Amino acid sequence: MLEELAALEPFRQEVRAWCRTHVPPDWRETQRGAGHDEFVAFGRWWAGQLRDAGWLAPHWPKEWGGGFTVAEQVVLAEELARGDAPRNGLYQVALYNAAPAIIHAGTDEQCRHWLPGILDGEVWCQGFSEPNAGSDLASLQTRAVRDGDHYVVTGQKVWTSVAMEADWCILLARSDPDAPKHKGITYLVVDMHAPGVEVRPLRQATGAAEFCETFLDGVVVSVEHRIGAENEGWTVAQTSLASERAVVILGLAELLRRNGVERVIADAGTWPLEDGQAAGDDPAVRETLAARYAEALVLRYLINDMIDGVIRGVDVGATSSVIKLMYSELLQGLMRDATDIQGLPAQLDRPLLPPAGWESGNWMLDYINSWSWTIAGGSNEIMRNIIGERMLGLPR
Repeated sequence: MLEELAALEPFRQEVRAWCRTHVPPDWRETQRGAGHDEFVAFGRWWAGQLRDAGWLAPHWPKEWGGGFTVAEQVVLAEELARGDAPRNGLYQVALYNAAPAIIHAGTDEQCRHWLPGILDGEVWCQGFSEPNAGSDLASLQTRAVRDGDHYVVTGQKVWTSVAMEADWCILLARSDPDAPKHKGITYLVVDMHAPGVEVRPLRQATGAAEFCETFLDGVVVSVEHRIGAENEGWTVAQTSLASERAVVILGLAELLRRNGVERVIADAGTWPLEDGQAAGDDPAVRETLAARYAEALVLRYLINDMIDGVIRGVDVGATSSVIKLMYSELLQGLMRDATDIQGLPAQLDRPLLPPAGWESGNWMLDYINSWSWTIAGGSNEIMRNIIGERMLGLPR
């Protein structure tokens, strides 16, 4: 991959120049403490900027507005992070969860029906987790009962990010209650404006409320809105995301290194300790932050290795579990360190910065928020099980 990246230096310079002229230099100031409507408006505007540049969906096939090689996607992710671009969280599910499933397992007609809408700004959410089916997702109980040319869906989903703004929801529902729990699940696309859909925001410890719980009471979903075969939804959900995950986590890791580790190192030079010296001059603090910087570099090397595997067509499933585990623990550890080192000033209540990543510079809230990453996408306990069973050959 290194040779490919070297050959892409002109593209790298193009993205770098674009960031200088299109990333608002004051977006952190203008968006800090922004209300919900302001955040949504900003997210839609930023997605429009990326769409106009042709960079909103680089991982999609060329006929749908993408066609970038993995190496080109790496360069784009690196330079957007380097240019301090806002996080495109409003469209994360649409671009990296819903669209790949539709492209990989859907029909041509379904691609024509939904993909242009995503590029035009439709928001999607993901209805997978339930109150009693989080890490053990296959235990989900939301029912989809077939009635001729449609399903009647009843149940409850939780942690449904951006559900309040969503136009569509990718949803897993149990269509055969007598099948083994990983079977009998169907992958559906639900209109979030349909009768019987109710969304309730969940206020988090940080004060944000992008997570929601979603209730479905007899919601009618056309069979034409099923992705893949009936009762094969688990396979659709598990097999459509591997290559997309690789570049997504690369972008997150770059943001964590640049806006997290390097920012804490810089800020520590201005934080006074009790004895009056700068925290950055204290040997123990320097050792702690040096270790975090080394972890960030190791994480990037692991991601590079995984991306090489994706390019070669190697199964990277268990490797992605290692990376997810390491990323979440580095994120949480760094935010805890930053909060401890800064001391009492870190405890001050400051406004949220919604378009930032999980490293907004508000270290206490970032630390609280970091716990979600040890749960989302499969808890760290589940990741350790996968690593033990699939990589180390340990018994279940």
